[in-house]
Amino acid sequence: MRENCPVASLDDYRVFIAVVEQGNLSAAARHLHKSLQAVSRALGALESELGVELIRRTTRRAQPTEGGLAFHARIRTALADIDLARSELASHGGRIDGLLRIGGSTLFSAPHLVPVIAAFMERYPDVAVELVVADRHADLQREKLDAVVRIGDLPDSRLHARQLGVLKQVTVGAPGYFAKHGRPGQPADLRKHACIVRQATHAAQRWEYQRGARLQAVEVRGAFSTDNAAACNAAAVAGLGIATSALWQVRSLIELGRLETVLDDWQLPVLPVHIVWPPSKQLPARTRAFIDFVAARLAAESLG
Repeated sequence: MRENCPVASLDDYRVFIAVVEQGNLSAAARHLHKSLQAVSRALGALESELGVELIRRTTRRAQPTEGGLAFHARIRTALADIDLARSELASHGGRIDGLLRIGGSTLFSAPHLVPVIAAFMERYPDVAVELVVADRHADLQREKLDAVVRIGDLPDSRLHARQLGVLKQVTVGAPGYFAKHGRPGQPADLRKHACIVRQATHAAQRWEYQRGARLQAVEVRGAFSTDNAAACNAAAVAGLGIATSALWQVRSLIELGRLETVLDDWQLPVLPVHIVWPPSKQLPARTRAFIDFVAARLAAESLG
């Protein structure tokens, strides 16, 4: 360790993870319920101890360096494992049993959530799990859900939340559409294209892109709109226009040549994945164990 430098704590590592995943120091402070000054001090302590710049700060964003991204990938898994170990130690000698009601979205649940639930039930054979699958945001207390995995930014609420990872978004269209209408070279070109809007109205939607320090936002329109991600992807395959989608949803379609990506030099905002649960002074042991188990498993795999 370097002389006369602050000693980083485990919380400082958690602050660094939050800054990377939330996009800037202010958002990380809100996520962690800390002051902006506390987040800045924690990040400075970690960088001083390591002797490496992890986050490149600007007035609007906190961009991880190449080393910072690699470091984030390693320690995120390690910290999730620590939380799971603590959860299992706390429950040692007690029973992890009973019914868990878990919520998840339609497309994400089968490939990502169900395998984790299966591994959890193998670890804790006295737990039964009921998975409630829906794309709408369920009312946890009214529907008696113990926890829900949600994709996208979370609205302010009294719910507790823990970020599990992020999903990369891409811009896609069918080869036939591009052959007929051309390919956009930059985000502003999308104004001249039919775009598939994911909402229940034909009003314009704002798509935001970034390339390095350059930001470009564009209002897009199209004749087809829907409130369902799978329908958006199907519409793109059918040649109805250009869409944005989580990469994991369309990867197989891209590999089969039914969709192609465009604007690859520009990045769309990542979609955060959280597990949320109702506020409670004392979580049941099975719920706490499940939260830590999901975080550890999904931290160890690339959601992509």
